[in-house]
Amino acid sequence: MNVHHLISSYGYYAVFLIIGLESVGIPLPGETALIAAATYAATTGHLNIWVIFACAAAGAILGDNVGYWIGNKGGYRLARKYGPKIRLDERKLKVGRYIFDRHGGKVVFFGRFVSVLRTFAAFLAGTVRMSWPRFLTYNALGGIVWSAIYAFGFYAAGSLLEKTSNVVNYVAIGLAVIVVVIVFIVVRRQTNLLADRAEAAYPGPLE
Repeated sequence: MNVHHLISSYGYYAVFLIIGLESVGIPLPGETALIAAATYAATTGHLNIWVIFACAAAGAILGDNVGYWIGNKGGYRLARKYGPKIRLDERKLKVGRYIFDRHGGKVVFFGRFVSVLRTFAAFLAGTVRMSWPRFLTYNALGGIVWSAIYAFGFYAAGSLLEKTSNVVNYVAIGLAVIVVVIVFIVVRRQTNLLADRAEAAYPGPLE
């Protein structure tokens, strides 16, 4: 996908659609599109950075809510049907819901800054039945803050940050991987404890 060509050809529409579709759950380069649009606006003056910011924030918020709705309506049924094939049983789904109920706000907010979580956090939040008003609050905050940082940050720096964006992304991905591994180890070691707490919180079938 030639993101720069899409930005120069379709401008704001490309920003909104790429970020929105990525937020729904389709692995598209939303962050790259926002960076490209901001630097394009800075170097050519053909786009307004405030409109870019608004399109990015709107795409992130609306896309995440569609992803949440899809997860809420069908994610649990898919997990029940196909989950056992990947060792995802109801016990683990309850653990996921337990974690999201207590730390879901952090996952949704900070997930906006991590590529993999940015794509799937909303769907997962819907699947484990995270409260929608709570999800919307952190989703909106994350979408606005993320859009502002990348849009205005790269607009101010122009092409300089665009040239170093790959390095920044690699560092961010590396840190994200470290965090995910640590969380995985902690959760795995405390699975039984979390499972007992989740069962006490949600006795019986999740449905």
